[in-house]
Formats: sequence, C-alpha cells, structure tokens
Amino acid sequence: MLSDAEWSVLWLSCRVSLGALALLAIPGIAMGWLLARRDFWGKSALDALVHLPLVLPPVVTGYLLLLLLGRHGLLGSWLYDLGVRIAFDWKGAVVAAAAMSFPLLVRAVRLAIELADPKLEEAARTLGAGPLRVLLTITLPLAAPGILAGLVLAFARSLGEFGATITLAGNIPGESQTLPMAIYTFTQVPDGDASAMRLVWVALGLSLLALAGSELLARSLSRRLGLR
Repeated sequence: MLSDAEWSVLWLSCRVSLGALALLAIPGIAMGWLLARRDFWGKSALDALVHLPLVLPPVVTGYLLLLLLGRHGLLGSWLYDLGVRIAFDWKGAVVAAAAMSFPLLVRAVRLAIELADPKLEEAARTLGAGPLRVLLTITLPLAAPGILAGLVLAFARSLGEFGATITLAGNIPGESQTLPMAIYTFTQVPDGDASAMRLVWVALGLSLLALAGSELLARSLSRRLGLR
C-alpha cells in the first residue's frame, strides 16, 4: 500500500506526463507531417534540430531550458514578470518532459504519414478537397495507429524523464518530484528501499498499462480503417 507521500508522487508524475502530452501533441503531429510531406531548404537541419534531444545528455537539454526559461532567462524573465514561474516548479517538469519526448512523437508521426498512400491524398485533392480537409479526413486517419503509438511512447518517456527535469525543475517534494526522482531519493536514504521498490512497481505497471492500451486502440483503429 502506498503512503500519502508516494500517492502524491504518483499523482504529480501523471499530471506532468499528461501535461507534457498536451503541450507537444499538436506541434509534434504538425512537425511530423511537415517532415514527411514537404521538401524545403533547410529540412535536414530542422530534422537534426528536432532530434537533437535524443543524442544530447538530458542534463544538457535541461540546462539549455534553464538558460531560456529560468528566472533571468531570455523568456523566463518575461514570463516571471507576468506571474508565470517555470524553473523549479511543476510546470518546468512539464516543459522538460515535453522537450525530451517531442522527437519520439515526431519520429513516430513522420513514419506513419510516410507509410500512408499519397495517391489517396491526390485523389481527394482532384475531387476538390482543400489541404486542411485532406489532412483531417485522409492523412491523419490513415496514420492514426502510428500517431497513437507515438503519443503513448511520448507519455511513457515523460513518465521516466529524469535528467532534464531535475535540472530545470529540481527535486522538490510535492512540487516537482516525479517518480524517477522519488525513486532515486528513496535509494539514497536509510530504510528507503521499500518505498523505492513500491514506486518501481508502480512505474512498471503504468508503462505496461499504457503500452497494452495503445496496442488495443491501434488494432481497433487499424480494423476500422481496413488496414488489417
């Protein structure tokens, strides 16, 4: 049975992961479509920039975010004057998780859209459908299973984010201490192994539940679309 502190960590982790998903869903899908369906000058550079968090140490990503969104950062000082605090706050954990999960969602969406038959989009356009209607009624439905898989992967990555989060948001109990940081904290204190193990099982359960749910929904979508 989880203690009150452990329930607090679990709730905060879910809130951060869902917040990150809400923050990156539309930009991630739009970027995946852009990289899959459009050719333009600088596309390779943009692609490399989007995927940079995958190869950079997470602490480096977190530090760059801190320089940008910290109290005296380029955007952080302006946001602070408006009453919005990002650094060392749960909102910072959301931003850090979104930054680290963004390339995974973009990659999944891009691959899903590239596998969608472009001839169906061309046929819709010849019948008078505009670009937005083609996107919403042809492209995205065909790519829906891959998009869903990308969203679940982004959620799971957000749930396990550590390096960028602790750099930007800190490890403040009740404020920015998510599952990975709580587990790490419990392993550093006497008699904390039991709490750490309980949270490890919680993390495993949430990840398996998300993956199983994603697979079931993807199969359902594929059957409806006639892809299986």
